[in-house]
Amino acid sequence: MPCLRGLDLDGHEKIIKKACKIMKKYHDPIIDDRIHEWKKGKKTYKEDLLDVLISLKYAHKNDLLTTHEIKSNLLELTLAAVDNPSNAVEWGLAEMINQPELLKKAIEELYSIVGKERMVQEYDFPKLNYVKACAREAFRRHPICDFNLPHVAMKDTVVSNYFIPKERRLKIDGSNLSLTDSSLEFVTFGTGRRGCSGIMLGSSMTIMLFARLLHGFTWSVPPNQSSIDLSESHGGTTKAKPLVAVAKPRLPIEAYRLY
Repeated sequence: MPCLRGLDLDGHEKIIKKACKIMKKYHDPIIDDRIHEWKKGKKTYKEDLLDVLISLKYAHKNDLLTTHEIKSNLLELTLAAVDNPSNAVEWGLAEMINQPELLKKAIEELYSIVGKERMVQEYDFPKLNYVKACAREAFRRHPICDFNLPHVAMKDTVVSNYFIPKERRLKIDGSNLSLTDSSLEFVTFGTGRRGCSGIMLGSSMTIMLFARLLHGFTWSVPPNQSSIDLSESHGGTTKAKPLVAVAKPRLPIEAYRLY
């Protein structure tokens, strides 16, 4: 409500401002140094998103973005893009540790596609359908938005003449599975004009993090626990307790040295 702007009755604005200040403390010096390198000609090729933003030009060669705009865009990307993929991966990993048969099936796919001599790369994504199906299921069972109601089919079910299969993430024809769905049967990043502008970035971050954690390490419940606690925080968007699990390297040490 615009009339209440500035009052910060619930204290959220104060919390966000403090968080942004901490992030800027670490981000801004890196951005300033990189801009200086480009202006002095010490850097001439693009290695990452920061280089791309700095290099954007108008037709008449003037900078498209100011330093303030670059910093604001990167801050926005960090705030919007980090939590959701990490939360989805944490939920997915927790669910799969409690269900070893799912974890085993994902590892078998990763071994067959990626092997044991290297880490997962982005060009592997189209073939990692089971891993992506598990990520989709994590988004569905534990929505990132408070207003999305989680639901699950424990077995093949018929509701109002609609058949709902228990495992419906994998496509029968084996075609490339995505974390998004244009038919609106599954919504992860919103849709339409208000949809997330970072769909490709968010999808890639989620798949890469999830696949590399599954592929690179064996996961098990801590010795003093029988299973991972799946209770949700207030609002149901994150775990009530951070995921604590035992991770052991799965691949030869040479595979990790490349990254």
